[in-house]
Amino acid sequence: APRTEAARRARCGPGQRPVARGGALPAGPDLRHFLRAAAARQPGPSPELQPEPSSAPGAPKVYLETYGCQMNVSDTEIAWAILQKNGYARTKELDEADVVLLVTCSVREKAEQAIWNRLQHLKALKARRPQARAPLRIGILGCMAERLKEEILHREKLVDVVAGPDAYRDLPRLLAVAESGQQAANVLLSLDETYADILPVQTSAGGTTAFVSIMRGCDNMCSYCIVPFTRGRERSRPIASILQEVRMLSDQGVKEVTLLGQNVNSFRDLSEVQFQSVAAPGLSRGFSTVYKAKPGGLRFSHLLDRVSRIDPEMRIRFTSPHPKDFPDEATQVLQLIQERHNICKQLHLPAQSGSTRVLEAMRRGYTREAYLELVHHVRASIPGVSLSSDFIAGFCGETEEDHQQTVSLLREVRYNVGFLFAYSMRQKTRAHHRLQDDVPADVKKRRLEQLIATFREEAARANVALVGQAQLVLVEGPSKRSASELCGRNDGNIKVIFPDTELEDAAECGAPSRAQPGDYVMVKVTSASSQTLRGVPLCRTTLSRAAASH
Repeated sequence: APRTEAARRARCGPGQRPVARGGALPAGPDLRHFLRAAAARQPGPSPELQPEPSSAPGAPKVYLETYGCQMNVSDTEIAWAILQKNGYARTKELDEADVVLLVTCSVREKAEQAIWNRLQHLKALKARRPQARAPLRIGILGCMAERLKEEILHREKLVDVVAGPDAYRDLPRLLAVAESGQQAANVLLSLDETYADILPVQTSAGGTTAFVSIMRGCDNMCSYCIVPFTRGRERSRPIASILQEVRMLSDQGVKEVTLLGQNVNSFRDLSEVQFQSVAAPGLSRGFSTVYKAKPGGLRFSHLLDRVSRIDPEMRIRFTSPHPKDFPDEATQVLQLIQERHNICKQLHLPAQSGSTRVLEAMRRGYTREAYLELVHHVRASIPGVSLSSDFIAGFCGETEEDHQQTVSLLREVRYNVGFLFAYSMRQKTRAHHRLQDDVPADVKKRRLEQLIATFREEAARANVALVGQAQLVLVEGPSKRSASELCGRNDGNIKVIFPDTELEDAAECGAPSRAQPGDYVMVKVTSASSQTLRGVPLCRTTLSRAAASH
């Protein structure tokens, strides 16, 4: 699943409670874009894409908690949009809730254990609920529901509703069944469900940033990964519906949108007949895939181009791409990132390992050498680009030599952000059926700690190189550690902290004023660590003005 820094910093709306994912490292980048083309505007949103009115008094209250990656944040917004349309009200107070829904993750065992622990707390809440109130209904949604339906329903008979990632439209019916005292489940996976006609109700505080899901599922079948089994086959949302959602977010004042998918650069819109004759892109030397080339469809470069033209003051990011799908299309995508001032100059390039032997066992579709060649191509195409990546420590059969090759890759590439985890075997995956989880837990822990230390050392060096430079920062709000400081992100998605003082506007109009969430501020960097930049604010500005001055 996509795992950029944006996942951890996604601000939660009422009732959301993301859990920190063990081993992940805060520290870094993502991506953005440009230009509003009035002529290219589509007609306004269709009626079914309009925001729903607030719920009626006395409506049943639902409390939502979100665990895992930002795809689950997006799923929470979709599920809430469906429930709101069907007369439910949202509450951020657990004790007020008539329905509690947990949007779950199955990527690692630790993520699932967090849900089992939470269910024990909810069991106690359910037991002490006053008899005068209707029984509390508890639901498990998302990947864990898909993977463990039977165990969830039968373990202590605590859960009333189980709904997989493709069954959110069925939530009102499932909850109605549960209200009658029966358990209800729908974990059917779909070949075409993208929720394209449902406008997610944004839950990010302040409305500065938002996620937009562009596709669902994954066809890559990496040997360690549960996602194809919990989210199904890959399918892409029609470009027209994506553009409608981004335009609506722009009209609401959102300043940064992240395009989401398990594998965004294999996006292909097949919704129109004329799109279906396009030739399949090729793969570069050193890259391969487990499936046949897929002809037809408008590709990710077309979507990125169109999205970046909607609002020149809205940054565009995307996650996660797959390295194997950069080659032939890379020229167009990388050129767009380089040219458009509102497409962030950052890429997430999940490596997973620095050993070609381990990469082959993982079925990643590339060698170490091919991956490094892609990194060099990216850096040559986008000067100053920030890079982030994912790594797994202690995969099946990993030797000390394999591990040291991963350490050396971290040093050679010098990522600005990293997401590093010890391997956790998942049932149903190819690794579970074909490989042995033979690296001892203490060895995994030691190797993970070494990868983390190496990453932090190299990220600190990369960030120190920014000291003395001016960085354009999108303000997110007050710093968590000091009310007298503001926090935001630069183009590379690195956290920037600076004093909250009155600032002149770069256009020299109006009296000095303090920056607000959603403002762009030019900040001169004065110090850096592996995770954070600190600086002094120079002035308030705009994305377009800042680009024109460089």
